[in-house]
Amino acid sequence: MIAITGKTKLVGLLGQPVNHSLSPIMHNAAYEEMGLDWCYMAFPCDKGNIEKVTTALRFVDCKGLNVTIPHKQEVLKACNKLTKVANDIQAVNTLIPEKNNQWIGANTDVEGFLVPLKSHNLIDKSVIVIGNGGSARAVVMGLNSLNIKKITIIGRNKNSLDTFVKNMKNLLSKNQIKIEGINNKEKNLTSYIEEADLIINTTPIGMHKQKTEQQNIPLGNQIWDNLSNKTILYDLIYTPRPTNWLKLGEKKNCFIINGLDMLVEQGALSIRLWSGFNNVPTQIMKSSAEKHLMV
Repeated sequence: MIAITGKTKLVGLLGQPVNHSLSPIMHNAAYEEMGLDWCYMAFPCDKGNIEKVTTALRFVDCKGLNVTIPHKQEVLKACNKLTKVANDIQAVNTLIPEKNNQWIGANTDVEGFLVPLKSHNLIDKSVIVIGNGGSARAVVMGLNSLNIKKITIIGRNKNSLDTFVKNMKNLLSKNQIKIEGINNKEKNLTSYIEEADLIINTTPIGMHKQKTEQQNIPLGNQIWDNLSNKTILYDLIYTPRPTNWLKLGEKKNCFIINGLDMLVEQGALSIRLWSGFNNVPTQIMKSSAEKHLMV
């Protein structure tokens, strides 16, 4: 690792929690390979302190920030400008330094999400998205480019779910994709699970150990008895690897995708935006993260 000196520049991650994050491991590996005298740190930050923390970090010449759960929408208030994608989906995962100690809000999740799906033909397929937060916004935007037929959003809070679906319909109004929202407390989900070609978990459920395995699986354990082996399961969570939900998919002979590739790709895109360098060593980022997971 490059020695930290008085010339070393700060880069980091804001979220709550962040102690599980692999971002410092893979970013610092990339900086060393690229010869950048930067140090990436993870900063736990409560919702009410987002604007204060981002302002303070900008004043100490922080070279860039990533933003993770649960702040991808709240951080919009800290941005002076937004890129088109970030503005469209109203979610930010990358802050780029702007003049006058301000930040530009960007979103690299959309592009990063799509990378593991490039080898799959999803034209006219049906997709389920579990969750309706900032990550789900990026996922729906990404799915829009794959010519799928139908997106079903499953959420817990009816009001926020309805608002999410309305916003996504307005954003994708020029396309032929059917988008609907299902409250998981109000409707039987069995038929949706059976018919889905791709199911994506955008919630943090499964990231941390709960009291029971049932609590550690999106929508509970029993519903997945109806899973078809033709279905692709994509969990945005990358630790544990695989999650209990993906283990269920393996038992059903489903093709499973964990969130590590997305993490690496969105992180590499952030580095390009901060540094201006296009040649970011994504393989070194991924291998360093994998080594850490095996420890």
